Amino acid sequence: MAQSRVPVRPFVALTAGLLALTACSSTTSGTAAPDSSKGPVVVATTTWEAALAKAAGAKDVKVLVPASVKHAPDYELKPSDLTAVAGADFVLYASFEPFAGKVKEAAGSKAKPVEVNLDDHRDATVAEVTKLGKAFGTEQAAAQWNTAFTAEYDKLAQQVKAKWPAGQAPVVVTQTFTTWAADLAGVQPTGTYGPEAVTPTQLAELSAKKPQFVLENENMSVGTVLPDSGAKQVNIVNYPDQDLDLLTVYRNAAGQLTKAFSGS
Repeated sequence: MAQSRVPVRPFVALTAGLLALTACSSTTSGTAAPDSSKGPVVVATTTWEAALAKAAGAKDVKVLVPASVKHAPDYELKPSDLTAVAGADFVLYASFEPFAGKVKEAAGSKAKPVEVNLDDHRDATVAEVTKLGKAFGTEQAAAQWNTAFTAEYDKLAQQVKAKWPAGQAPVVVTQTFTTWAADLAGVQPTGTYGPEAVTPTQLAELSAKKPQFVLENENMSVGTVLPDSGAKQVNIVNYPDQDLDLLTVYRNAAGQLTKAFSGS
């Protein structure tokens, strides 16, 4: 599920910079046209959207927010970022991102803005890859990726389930945007929290459920969620790394869950 809670910042200076840079580029002769043989030029706000585009078959994918930014919506776009948007065929963004409006504005008449649903649940990922494949004209590549992804997901899910403590489904509490990891583990969360910090009332309610594990969201972590509850916290990462390999997100989560459940 997508994540929010970041205040929107003004981008007047960025828009001015974009207009100036775009004007300069439009008057420069000899600029090479995009190589259509490589498919569409895709600019994505974060590695998550970019990884979905890559999975859907896009070859020329650029990312605005560096992978090193832990909470992507905190990033402040630069004029050069918006100039890259203006040169794209497709611009991918999420509605909760505070800079989404400026990204759509920068797309202009050439680039097609596409709102992406950022949700790591298996069915949501398959649906987004299918949607982008249709938009890019790469349906076959998207279908092939989805087939490989589904097979890998099922394999990882079996591996995690095999490590359930004492062969029983563990009691798990999750952050709102890490319920997908509980699904991967084959576990129904007994409680959820966030995206805001846990209140004292929530702390008491969640602790009373006697969870064995807490699946925290590493990309917007509030620290130790249930101190003194005895629950082991597992910090789940939702965003792919700079290699834009979406499968790595699931493999890493499965590895963390397997390790936690096995007590190692």
